[in-house]
Amino acid sequence: MTSFRELHGGSFVMPNAWDAGSAVILVEAGFAAIATTSAGIAFSMGKGDHTLPDGAPAVSREDMFARIQEITAASAVPVNGDLEDGYGEPPDEVAKTIRLAIDAGLAGGNIEDYNGRELYDEALSVERIVAAKEAAGPNFVLTARTDGQLLKQPTPLADSIRRANLYAEAGADCLYVPGVNDLAAIRSLVAEIDGPLNVVLGLGASGLTTHDLFDAGVTRISLGGSIARAALGFVRNAAQEIQTAGTITFAADQIPQGELNALFARHRLPPAEQ
Repeated sequence: MTSFRELHGGSFVMPNAWDAGSAVILVEAGFAAIATTSAGIAFSMGKGDHTLPDGAPAVSREDMFARIQEITAASAVPVNGDLEDGYGEPPDEVAKTIRLAIDAGLAGGNIEDYNGRELYDEALSVERIVAAKEAAGPNFVLTARTDGQLLKQPTPLADSIRRANLYAEAGADCLYVPGVNDLAAIRSLVAEIDGPLNVVLGLGASGLTTHDLFDAGVTRISLGGSIARAALGFVRNAAQEIQTAGTITFAADQIPQGELNALFARHRLPPAEQ
């Protein structure tokens, strides 16, 4: 199996799972790596992605890692973790999160420079990536994510590029600037950021395809919580159909019981590995 680090020498799609079942289905589809989604995990627990009004994560680090361990245990390919902002402002808390990520079986993980309210100070953000890299060791792929383009009033793209390059200098192996959906802007990110670039599809309406992004030079494409949100959209549509029309046409799209039983049996790990 190609290592997660080796995958970053080429280009690949990395869809995001929110539980063991979704992980197994994504792996079965043939992806070389998958990721977790903090949004999808939160929604599956009946929680928001971030609490309001302060913006802090609604799912605790302990609960998030319990779910992450279920996903890594079910996955036969490398898993990248959505590690929020490292679950704490101080660099030593970020380092602790990275050590927990390695213990949980993750091959890599993202650290954000946003605490749910505002971007961390640039110098502090760099210190946090330095601490994360020291904890990561040689095999864990550290992704530094800068969230300026997701703010209600986005920062200039040049600011996100500068931050990404500072994080690369601090040791990040992959850079991630979510919220950029314009192909010309993505080409600028590829050209001006010194390192492999992750781009997320599915945060909003976009006509971009994976082929467009690979042609632009993007290394890694993730899907964030888009599959999880689409699955919940299916649940809501099914509920509305049976409530209003009394029909169950949605059932035509289900995976047969026997097929799911066989699929999960193939991916069940021996007790010693669970």
